[in-house]
Amino acid sequence: MGMPGLTKVLDELPVSGDVLELACGTGQWTQLLTDRARSLTALDAAPEMLRTARARTRGTTTRFIEADIFTWEPDRQYDTILFAFWLSHVPPVETEAFWNLLRWALAPGGCVVFLDDSLAKEEIEEPVPGARVPTVRRYLADGTQHLAVKVLHDPPTLTAQLNALGWEAHIEALDAYHFAGTARPRGE
Repeated sequence: MGMPGLTKVLDELPVSGDVLELACGTGQWTQLLTDRARSLTALDAAPEMLRTARARTRGTTTRFIEADIFTWEPDRQYDTILFAFWLSHVPPVETEAFWNLLRWALAPGGCVVFLDDSLAKEEIEEPVPGARVPTVRRYLADGTQHLAVKVLHDPPTLTAQLNALGWEAHIEALDAYHFAGTARPRGE
């Protein structure tokens, strides 16, 4: 499923109210959220990505924050927290702290919404043997190589993991390579 198909999926996910997008990157998803949010905050650690995202959303009231998600402390709560293709970059050792941060940043009754690559992507990624965390080697069009944390999940295992962390998660495969999910703190 390419970007247009995933965009349709995003249209069907519960995104509304005050929205926080984590790891907004170049803003390809941010621009799709502006009309659905009462307020939109987009966070990324890379200033060059934020410059591109700002340009894509020029003319909107989107608030941008430059921060490392693993050290960032939210200054408010959000009705929706969304991240697209970010969860697979969260090192396993950071998983519990990451979901605790989301619980802190989520307003009562709020929802976490996410899209990501599934376990089947293992077939087309190039794992780096012996890495301390699951890592893949990426080749860009300009010929450069980059290493990236890549923790691939399958919906049933990820659902069980989030349930064990105190979330009520609903995750389903979109196609062989992608999944979408929502999660709410258990008891809400």
